[in-house]
Amino acid sequence: MLVKHRMTPNPITIAPDTKVPDALKLTRENGINYLPVMGKRDKLVGIVSRGDLMQAAPSKATTLSVFEANYLLAHLEVQEIMNEPITVSEDTPVEEAARLMVQKEIGCLPVMRGKDLVGIITETDIFKAFAEILGGGDPVLRITLRSPDRPGELARLTGVIAALGGNLHSVAAFKGEDPEHVYFTFRLEGVDEKTLVPALEKMGEEVVNVVCFEK
Repeated sequence: MLVKHRMTPNPITIAPDTKVPDALKLTRENGINYLPVMGKRDKLVGIVSRGDLMQAAPSKATTLSVFEANYLLAHLEVQEIMNEPITVSEDTPVEEAARLMVQKEIGCLPVMRGKDLVGIITETDIFKAFAEILGGGDPVLRITLRSPDRPGELARLTGVIAALGGNLHSVAAFKGEDPEHVYFTFRLEGVDEKTLVPALEKMGEEVVNVVCFEK
C-alpha cells in the first residue's frame, strides 16, 4: 500500500503572508488540521497545524490588553510560526510514512511528485489504513499467533491455512519484546475457528487471540 492510495489529493494551501486568524478560520471551516504553506512559483515552504495556529493566540497570562493582543494577532503572519516541512513521495510505502511520523514526532507529511505538492497524508489516514489491514469490522476471522522468528515460518503457516480452505485477506507481522519470536495477525475467511485453531495448535503454534466478525 502506497502513500498515493491513502493521501488527500490537492490539499488546501495558504500563502506565507496569510494572517493567523484567517488560517485558523480556514481549518475550522474545512474540518482540517494541517495547511501546507506555498511560496513563490508554487514551492512548498512550510507546514502549519491548527495547534500551531491556536498556540499563536495570546495567553491569558499576557500583560497586554485584550485590544493590544488582538491587534498583534490580527497582523501575525503564518510564515512567522510555520514549521519546515518533512515530505514523502507519492510512491512511499504507508508503513515508511508511519515510521517517519513516529521518528520525527509529527502528525502529517506533504506528498510530493518531484517538486510539486500533490497531496497530504495525516496520522488519521495512517490509522485508517492499519485498521483496515487488521480487519476493522470486516466479516472475516482474525487470528494472532506468536511464532518463532525463523525462515519459512510464514510460508508454513499460510500453507496450512490454504490447505484447510482458508482465503487470506491480509497478513501483518509485529515484533515483541522477545527477539526470537514474532506475532503474525491473519485476516481470512473460508475456514472456521473450530477447525483452524486446533490445526495450528497441533503444529505447536501459540494462538494469542481470535476474533470472528460475523456476517
